[in-house]
Amino acid sequence: MSVRKTLAVVLGSGLLLGAAHVSATPPTASMLADTCAGCHGPDGSSVGPAIPSIAGMSAEYFKTTMAGYKTGERYSTIMTRIAKGYTDEEIAQLADFFAGKDFVRFAQDVDATKVKAGEKLYGKSCEKCHEDNGASPGDDAGILAGQWLPYLNYTMADFTSDRRDMPKKMKKKVEKLSADDIEALMHFFASQQ
Repeated sequence: MSVRKTLAVVLGSGLLLGAAHVSATPPTASMLADTCAGCHGPDGSSVGPAIPSIAGMSAEYFKTTMAGYKTGERYSTIMTRIAKGYTDEEIAQLADFFAGKDFVRFAQDVDATKVKAGEKLYGKSCEKCHEDNGASPGDDAGILAGQWLPYLNYTMADFTSDRRDMPKKMKKKVEKLSADDIEALMHFFASQQ
């Protein structure tokens, strides 16, 4: 090939690559959220019992949670790696996106006796921080009402085994509870529709 043709191919390729680079747009919140759907379900409503629903979560709680995963301060076998792949701006986009979605609660098998016992314990131990039976996103303590029972159990195991830091107020309350009490509370939160 002649020098002139080679130069034309190189320059043309450079222009095409440059044009492709210029026309690339940053991902939208919806596009970013699609990457979460594989685990957390469409629009953040999980159908997998070990994975929480993130729809309806307050934007502030979402950002704080992701920041904890990103720095490794919050324990997770998977999310600590995933969170590192997002910029703070992308996390803010995701936070607003999921905060605008409705939390979908799925019926699940719970023990009615444990639910009743858990309801009493909730009033004594949890109500001040986890408002509205754990359904309020505004308390910035995460939505517990209607989360999958296995997820609730795994999360509480992380707290009680010190893999995850427990807020001081929560720790004082949890230390007074037996294993049966904790199980009853998890059944109560899971039962909420």
